[in-house]
Amino acid sequence: MLQPARQGRPRVLVIMPAWNEEESLPSSIADLRAKTPWVDLVVINDGSTDNTSAVARERGAFVIDLPYNMGVGAAMRTGYKYARRMGYDVAMQMDADGQHPPEYIDVLIAGLDHADIVIGSRFAESTNYKVKGPRKWAMGLLSFLFTRISGEKFTDVTSGFRAVNRKGIQQYCDFFPAEYLGDTIDSTVMAIRSGCKVIQVPVEMRERQAGTPSSGPLKSAIYLVRSFFAFAISMTRKKTSDEVQ
Repeated sequence: MLQPARQGRPRVLVIMPAWNEEESLPSSIADLRAKTPWVDLVVINDGSTDNTSAVARERGAFVIDLPYNMGVGAAMRTGYKYARRMGYDVAMQMDADGQHPPEYIDVLIAGLDHADIVIGSRFAESTNYKVKGPRKWAMGLLSFLFTRISGEKFTDVTSGFRAVNRKGIQQYCDFFPAEYLGDTIDSTVMAIRSGCKVIQVPVEMRERQAGTPSSGPLKSAIYLVRSFFAFAISMTRKKTSDEVQ
């Protein structure tokens, strides 16, 4: 159900991509409803083979079913296009596994007073969320590269917990990559090069609340290696600052 903007608040859509998340969705949706009942929610069912779609609908979410597993990039682009079509002021990405606490939604939205895209960083301040080994080194190098090209301090460029304004929604509708796993990297590089203001704010994150992780340490390492290729490819793309208004 679409809700009107409350006085002093923008109309906000939470986009929750989900692939085989029937176990985690009930608690994630309940937590979102309890802490931020004024936001709308769309679950993008990314070709799940379990009861993800039915579970989300039973909990009151609007659901868009993709015909097969197309990947988080395609799921997010679908969500952003829905946000643009329905005229939302703000769109937010949140994971279906409960790692992103809804109490930080207001923190990310407040950041939009100064930016077009706000990334929730697990490492901007001292938190209990730790990574180590090659993954930590790779994330550190990516953060350094993003800091260099943007002029803003970045510590967690792979975070999927983010908010965007109308300009950011348009940017993501046009340029959010759907083809490969560099979605958070490529989309952010292109946004910066297109003239969008991108910043980060500190947030806490939790461990997966239920279900089975879609990637282990090895797959996470592969993801980060591919992210460097995504970064390099993005830096060769033509700037689009005249296209995004």
